[in-house]
Amino acid sequence: MDKERLLSTIAVLFGGRIAEEVFMHQMTTGASNDFERATEMARRMVTQWGMSDALGPMVYGENEGEVFLGRSITTHKNVSEATMQKVDTEIRRIVDEQYARARKIIEDNRDKIEAMTKALLEWETIDAEQIDDIMDGRSPRPPHPPSTQPKPPGDNKPSAPAPTIEPAQEA
Repeated sequence: MDKERLLSTIAVLFGGRIAEEVFMHQMTTGASNDFERATEMARRMVTQWGMSDALGPMVYGENEGEVFLGRSITTHKNVSEATMQKVDTEIRRIVDEQYARARKIIEDNRDKIEAMTKALLEWETIDAEQIDDIMDGRSPRPPHPPSTQPKPPGDNKPSAPAPTIEPAQEA
């Protein structure tokens, strides 16, 4: 993935939490995994993939050895404490910028999100044409009626009647 795609992915991961804040005026624990994923992606951009202008194309920290209970047994630190602080600062910058980017997108499109919510409450599902209507500032058209597919040849025989159970007769 390229850098812009990674940054966009991080912003998307924050969408759920920001929607909670903007529309429900609260925060829940539901976004915890999204935060982990976003932070890990930003960390890898900085420490493994050289996608930081501040720190350049270099790998910061190497893990070696077997994984036990989700943790590396040995970690070789090949960077100073001061450099690790710069790494943390850069990760924080990426996370904060993408969080702000996602918040701006949601706030700038609040009316569209509310229109989609209304359409979903009314029709339960919406299709691409309805989303296009909403994104273009129009009311969404009603959903298409479900298509009735003709049955394949040989599938037109009536189904067998359900078996009936005779009541037991007393002797």
